[in-house]
Amino acid sequence: MAKKQFKTESKKLLDMMVNSIYTHKEIFLRELISNASDAIDKLYYRSLTDDTVKLVHDDYEIRLTADKAARTLTVADNGCGMSKEELENNLGTIAKSGSFDFKNDPEHKNGEQVDIIGQFGVGFYSAFMVAEKITVESRVYGVDEAFCWESEGADGYTITPCEKETAGTVITIYLKPDTDDERYSDYLEEYHLRSLIKKYSDYIRYPIRMLTEHSQLKDGSEDEYETVTEDETLNSMVPLWKKPASEVSDEEYAQFYQDKYYDYEAPLKVIRQKAEGTSTFEALMFIPAHAPYDYYSKDFEKGLQLYSSGVLIMEKCKDLLPDHFSFVRGLVDSSDLSLNISREMLQQDRQLRIIAKALEKKIASELKKMLENEREKYEQFFKAFGAQLKWGIYSSYGSNKDMLQDILLFRSSDEGNYVTLHEYVSRMKEGQGKIYFASGDTVEKIALLPQVESVIAHGYEVLYLTEDIDEFTLQMLRTYSEKEFLNVCEENLDLSTDEEKETLKAENEAAEELLKFMKESLGDDVSKVQFTNTLGNHPVSLSSEGNVSLGMEKALNKMPGAEEHHIKAEIVLEINIDHPLAARIKELFESDKDKLATYSKILLAQARLVSGVPLDNPAEISDLVCSLML
Repeated sequence: MAKKQFKTESKKLLDMMVNSIYTHKEIFLRELISNASDAIDKLYYRSLTDDTVKLVHDDYEIRLTADKAARTLTVADNGCGMSKEELENNLGTIAKSGSFDFKNDPEHKNGEQVDIIGQFGVGFYSAFMVAEKITVESRVYGVDEAFCWESEGADGYTITPCEKETAGTVITIYLKPDTDDERYSDYLEEYHLRSLIKKYSDYIRYPIRMLTEHSQLKDGSEDEYETVTEDETLNSMVPLWKKPASEVSDEEYAQFYQDKYYDYEAPLKVIRQKAEGTSTFEALMFIPAHAPYDYYSKDFEKGLQLYSSGVLIMEKCKDLLPDHFSFVRGLVDSSDLSLNISREMLQQDRQLRIIAKALEKKIASELKKMLENEREKYEQFFKAFGAQLKWGIYSSYGSNKDMLQDILLFRSSDEGNYVTLHEYVSRMKEGQGKIYFASGDTVEKIALLPQVESVIAHGYEVLYLTEDIDEFTLQMLRTYSEKEFLNVCEENLDLSTDEEKETLKAENEAAEELLKFMKESLGDDVSKVQFTNTLGNHPVSLSSEGNVSLGMEKALNKMPGAEEHHIKAEIVLEINIDHPLAARIKELFESDKDKLATYSKILLAQARLVSGVPLDNPAEISDLVCSLML
């Protein structure tokens, strides 16, 4: 029989199919199995209203057969089958989809719905990525005649009568020869086929069967083995997320999570979500117990697995998760999304945005519940991923604060425990107008800061910020419960009475020339020198003025490229007016300005050490101290 030519500029389309549309050649098996599932769905749907269809649900199957000698892979189903006309229309015209037509037929708009996976007629042609020839033998259920469609690619196809005992479709792929770059023979290997089914088609709702070989001990023998053939089902069929929550145990969730996401530890939290209406989807998500080794590196890729009716479409769909919840692992299954013709990428449509927004709200809600009801577990989560929540506020310039601020934790002067901002505000001292905080490398070091000791001595609680992102986060929050945040190491820390303020102001004005001399002695290392009354028993300390604090300076200068653009805080050297050192400085200003200049450098070095700021020239400070000892 003469070959027929493909319609609609098929040569160009087929070339594009094979070379451009699909990223991975292995996708062809997913497409053929999805099409087989569609064919069974159609016959099953027909059986609901047609008594002549004698098959029941358990009779349906998809079967794989690999013939290494012939280099053929066969995908067979016992679904509805195709007539000669349907072979002509569905396979003779690229981008023609029988499934799409079936789903949109007004006759099928009402009554029980069958979830058809295939939306585009191009999936079948993906097989030409690995095949030099394809035959399709098909027989319509209830019809005696069968036909064979055959093609070697863009040069056309033939349709001829053939013998087929049962209804359904058999697709035989004649694999291309192996090359240096591609090993097509892998698609004949049992282990490879098994892994592809597990990856892409594990949740197809009909059994995918294949004859497999196993080695076992011969009966009555202790050391002699024999090879046996077994008809094995390769897919699990029922997704865990499709089962009622009441029927799934914690152990099953943990096993699923650990197997699928290669984690050695069970998840802290399991989140299930089912939505119907504007967008229909099911989600199964997990909060890990620890951060992956590469989580805080540029190599980490966020995203949820995306399924369409149980078929894996994308391994990591990053658009489903905001960055602040990038630690979440899991999957979304939806048949509502608009897929492109390869089903490997999503169109940026409204449905995707609706799903992503719903997931974000659900994750935030579940984290808040965990904080309220499982505090110890939440603190474990926050140690691993709290920085990411804080980053979510900072990177969005505060636009995410309403969602995230109440699930943040900070260490506190309350025995170093974690506290929420709500907890801090709820126990603020009467008349307290600020939320006090201090930054440092550790809780222990922050607790030793002179300003912190002074604030605590006045009866106020202090938040201890130990992560680089913390202070930037509070800067974006600006306020919480109408209370402003205040760094206790800023020069405008005000804990004094009106009388004390007036006294301090007078002392600074009287010592204006002294403080100016000390500033000049220190050069650009400080922006100002002043007396203060906020240091308790400590002689000196550092504070900052302006928008960049000492903690922020350290954080910013850790970033890549900081060597070229060094960030410097406006440092203020503060001297305790109530310490004996203040009187000694005044004496030296009158009697020995050279020694006062030396004192100034040593005092700045001491203040830097107390504040956790490294010395620029330790050797110089050592020499100055030794000179005073001689």
